[in-house]
Order: sequence, then structure tokens, then C-alpha cells
Amino acid sequence: MTWSLMRLILAQISIHACMTGMRMATPLLALREGYSPAAVGVLLALFALTQVFLSLPAGRYADRHGLKRPLAVSVVTASVGAGAAVFFPIYPVLCLAALLSGGASGAAIIALQRHVGRAAHDTVTLRKVFSWLAIGPAVSNFLGPFFAGLLIDYAGGEAASDTGFRAAFLLMALLPLSAWLWVRTLQEEKPEPRPQGSKKTTAWDMLQNQGFRRLLLMNWALSSCWDVHTFVVPILGHERGLSASVIGSILGAFAIAAAAIRVLIPLLSERISEWKVVMGAMLGACLLFTLYPIMPNAWAMMGCSIVLGLVLGSVQPMVMSMIHQITPPDRQGEALGLRMMAINGSSVVMPVLFGSIGTVVGVSALFWAVGAVVGGSSRLPWLLGKEDLKAQNVLPHMGASK
Repeated sequence: MTWSLMRLILAQISIHACMTGMRMATPLLALREGYSPAAVGVLLALFALTQVFLSLPAGRYADRHGLKRPLAVSVVTASVGAGAAVFFPIYPVLCLAALLSGGASGAAIIALQRHVGRAAHDTVTLRKVFSWLAIGPAVSNFLGPFFAGLLIDYAGGEAASDTGFRAAFLLMALLPLSAWLWVRTLQEEKPEPRPQGSKKTTAWDMLQNQGFRRLLLMNWALSSCWDVHTFVVPILGHERGLSASVIGSILGAFAIAAAAIRVLIPLLSERISEWKVVMGAMLGACLLFTLYPIMPNAWAMMGCSIVLGLVLGSVQPMVMSMIHQITPPDRQGEALGLRMMAINGSSVVMPVLFGSIGTVVGVSALFWAVGAVVGGSSRLPWLLGKEDLKAQNVLPHMGASK
């Protein structure tokens, strides 16, 4: 790993930890104030709502301007959102904070992924750099919830006090500022020019590609696994009387496991195939989601969370590698934005649906339903590997044969 890549990872951790910490703290505050699971579902959905509308424009903006300008806008937006919750920790402001921190995190990640992908020169390097970059969200998925949970429990002298929640929101507001310190001196590549004489393109043109459609469907099924885990674990823990720090630790264990598997992937990048890894992960997630609701205590839940983190943590580097293999060089930011828009559109709808179903039939049914969906979608990576990736004789942005 180069020092430049390390700085990009640290920047990603800084801004993404703000969002993950807010995503853990805000529903706990809403539950403490007596809001229903459906209201908590709406709150969690708002973390993805901004990304639904801004991801595609953010990807195109990154195609035009590179890394630093999109990241600077994201840093300011995330800090303002979390800072507002420090002064006004009430449900409407929590919703605003969710919108701002979620949108900022999404835009920053698109710019970072595009920048890193353009620096790769072959498929093995693609898998390596995206595995290293994917460690960032895994680490921030631990740091954000864990430290937010500690502050909520202990900063105010008693668990779940107003002071504790304000302290957690203040830390989340300060984290994004360090992201700019890591990237401000990085060298940027020139934007990729569009081919001469090419017609104006739209996102619909990209969806005409069968491989890209399959990739989006596969990614949606896998992102549902992350959504239901993030949504249900705080509610399940609250129902079982677990403290905020224990709930944060369960979510943190998932994040540590996801980071650990991503450290191993670069070491194995020459001996693995993207579609095989993803198909195995989908089948494993199906099994684990069947078992998760019957875990009897916090330790059993943490064990299941760790294994699930190992399974799902292997997916993102493979997906990002496949995206960069099947999209043209001048539209990679747009492709990343379209992917993020699709999965976050699901993330807006799913928590609301999760909350409604959970209120009626219980949270266990959510795990089983999502497990069935991801298991039924496990043929998609096989089709991608056997048909769509093989059809790409040349990596369009590298000029190197596969």
C-alpha cells in the first residue's frame, strides 16, 4: 500500500465515521424519546435519501472536477449536519442531520472510488486497491458506532443522558474536518475527455448494458443485508435490554470482521475471481440471516455478527472491480453514482418497510425475508462471471487485456 492510498483511506474513514456514528446514535435518541420503530425507520431512511438524488450528479461532478472539490463540499456538509444535532437534539433536526451526513458521505465515497480506480493498471491491481480502500468504511463502521456508544453511556454521568448524546454528536461533527487535511496536497489526474463526436449520454444508456443491470441487482440484494443488519440490531438490542455500548460493540464487531477480510483480499488477489467470491458471500449471508434471530444473547449475536462481517466484507472490492471493468473511462464516476443511487434508493424504502413489518410481525421476519432474497439472487454473480466479464476483452480505462 502506498502512502497516497493510505491518506485516501484515512480521509474516507474520517467522513464516513461521522455518518455511521450518527446512524447509530440518532435512532437510540429517537427510541429514548418514545418514537415508534416506524419513526426510527423513517429516520434511518433519511441517511440514504439525499444519496438517491445526489449520487448521479455527484458522480458526474467527480468526472468533471476530480477529487478535491467534491470532497471539500462533503466535509462542510457533514460537519454542519452533525453540528446542528449538538445544539438541537430533537427529532426534526436529527432528520436534517441524517440527510446532510448521509449525502456528504455518499458524495465523498464516489469521488474517492473514482480516483482510486483510475490509478489501477490491471484487474489484479483493481482488486488490491479496492480491497484496501474498502477497509475504510469497515473501520469507520466500527469507530463511529463504538465511540458514539461510549459517549452516550458515559459522557453525561449516566447512560443515555442529553449530555451524552450531545457529546457524541459533537465528535461526529469534528471527524469530517480531518478528511481535508489528508487529501489537500494529493496529486490529481486530469479528467478523462469524452470521445470526439460522441453524442450526449444519459444514465438510461448505461442501463442498456446487461452486465451493468445484473451488477446493480446483485448489489441491491447485498446492500439489503447491510440495511437490515444496521436497522434491526439496535431495535433487537433495545428489546432485549442491551446498553448502547453493547449494541455499538455488536455493530463494531461486524465492522472489524469486514475490515479483516479486506486486509486478506490483496494477498489473495491473484488467485481469486470476483464472481466466485460474491456468489459464495450471497449463499453464506442467506444461511446467517436464517440463524441470526434465534441467537439467545449478546455474545451469540456478536459471534453471528462477526461471521456475517467476514462474508459481506468480501463483496465490495469485487463489485467495484467489476464496475471498472465494464464501464467506459469518461463515465466511471457516473457509473459509481448510478450504483450508489440504486442501492440508496433501496435504503430509503427498506427501513420504512422494515419498520412497518417489524411492528406487525416482529424483527425476526425481516432477517428471514432478506435472507431468502439474497439466496435467490445468488445466480447473478455466476452470470456476470461467465458471460458479461468474459465479453470484455479489453479493460476500457486501462488499455490492458484481461
